[in-house]
Amino acid sequence: MKQTNVKPANGKLGILIVGNGAVATTFMTGVLMARKGLTKPIGAMTQYDKVRVGRGEAKQYLHYKDIVPLASLNDIVFGCWDVYPQNAYQSAVYAEVLKRNDIDPVRDELEQIVPMKAAFDKNYAKRLDGDNVKGGNVMPTRWEMVEMLREDIRQFKAEKECDRCVVLWAASTEIYVPIDEQVHYTLDALEAAMKADDREHIAPSMCYAYAALTEGCPFVMGAPNTTVDIPAMWELAEKTQMPIAGKDFKTGQTLVKSGFAPIIGTRCLGLDGWFSTNILGNRDGLVLDVPENFRTKEVSKLSTLETILKADEQPDLYSDYYHKVRINYYPPRNDNKESWDNIDISGWMGYPMQIKINFLCRDSILAAPVCLDLCLLIDLAARAGHYGTQRFLSFFLKSPMHDYTVGEEAVNHLYRQHTMLKNAIREMGGYEADEEID
Repeated sequence: MKQTNVKPANGKLGILIVGNGAVATTFMTGVLMARKGLTKPIGAMTQYDKVRVGRGEAKQYLHYKDIVPLASLNDIVFGCWDVYPQNAYQSAVYAEVLKRNDIDPVRDELEQIVPMKAAFDKNYAKRLDGDNVKGGNVMPTRWEMVEMLREDIRQFKAEKECDRCVVLWAASTEIYVPIDEQVHYTLDALEAAMKADDREHIAPSMCYAYAALTEGCPFVMGAPNTTVDIPAMWELAEKTQMPIAGKDFKTGQTLVKSGFAPIIGTRCLGLDGWFSTNILGNRDGLVLDVPENFRTKEVSKLSTLETILKADEQPDLYSDYYHKVRINYYPPRNDNKESWDNIDISGWMGYPMQIKINFLCRDSILAAPVCLDLCLLIDLAARAGHYGTQRFLSFFLKSPMHDYTVGEEAVNHLYRQHTMLKNAIREMGGYEADEEID
């Protein structure tokens, strides 16, 4: 490993997860099993991907950990918040993602992960009925939520003797919160709204993000919520010198879309329509069955295609295609999500063709390695002195954050995102960021 300015990954890394459901418990169980040598962290880029460094005779292909000082799985300590009081073992069994023989070997460790009371507003997730919430029957103000969460983080770091912490949102999708320039564009306005208990414009997720950043913890938004993708939070990230990333884990259908749409674009085929639908039966599916919550997800999923196949760049090919996204709650499937994509394309002389993609995936199995990668890489970014929006993490996210106030567009093209990721690893490792993004 070259000499770099990145601080070493000394001590324990606390990973505080908002949510103790299927995604969180699959993530935690997998890490605990992997470090006992009882499973492999398959799907995790930080554990398997290799990056070329150098050129010509100096060229090497190295794992991330051989280029940059990544935290070890052995140094991770987990904590969480959730509206339900069950510990991580009980929750993992209830989620029915993993078999008991893949959970029981780490039962003792999982049972010790007991969720702290959640900062929760039922109006933001009407289908959730847990009572493990701050304030009990009397909801705290938004500013009180922030103060309570900050105290949780301080206590966790002290009790677990963590050198540093990352906060990861792996909870349900909140109802859609439109960005309001009067509230969300400056830190002063955001803080004033929190102190005024403005429940319409301040989502609970914003309280978690605010608490994390002010306590010196990088924050990752794994749902499509309006949280850190607002100028006020960018201002806070700059003030606290903390990195942020979001939003929405890119796991199944959108991963396929961000990888397959470039095939159509690169081959200069026309697109007439792309219809995407999903069936999902876990807690996420239950919450998304409410139209206001689905709207948040829909905005996230729709944004992918339009930034890859652009009408202004190829008007003959992409000026008038129809894009529709649907999610249907279907309890029998539980976590085993199924997505269908019907793609109507046109070729030579405008003759029509179709592509059908049927992806029978496991939502939490795909999300767990993404959680690991995001936590390890945003911790790396913090130790490298990076702060604000971490665009190099777009590879892992459905609706990557970007500065829309100046007309910046998100990069959704999977292979360009991978290049951004590799260049960032090279740069933090003291090598030249030598791949161009076409």
